[in-house]
Amino acid sequence: MPQLSDKDQEKIKHSIEWAEKATSGEIRVCLEKNCAIDAYERAVACFFDLEMDKTRLKNGVLVYLAIEDHKFAIIGDSGINSLVPENFWDSTKELMLEQFKNGDIAEGLSVGIIEAGKQLKKFFPYADNDTNELSDDIVFLK
Repeated sequence: MPQLSDKDQEKIKHSIEWAEKATSGEIRVCLEKNCAIDAYERAVACFFDLEMDKTRLKNGVLVYLAIEDHKFAIIGDSGINSLVPENFWDSTKELMLEQFKNGDIAEGLSVGIIEAGKQLKKFFPYADNDTNELSDDIVFLK
């Protein structure tokens, strides 16, 4: 799989950290080379494999990307989905897609993560007693 450079990985991780300072939501990024099924279905499977459904407020968000197949999805846990409008992630996906079309995976992921944090803040504002329930590290699947 085309690996992101160390600099790109740091950029994405910093974006997650920044976004999570705005919201109590938990954001993760999962990357793999190929995806033989629908990206949303694959993202759901990864979401549960990574135990993202275990957050206290059910406010985990997974940004999934199959790099070579040019497929991606953003999914939120039940706590998010019960509060947000149906097309909640559409504007975030559009921002990301613009960068992906320019070949900039790291920038696409970063802008998507930051936008997700801004959007989630409306429904899940950051609390002083908030704890980071999920790792901010990128998950690379084979």
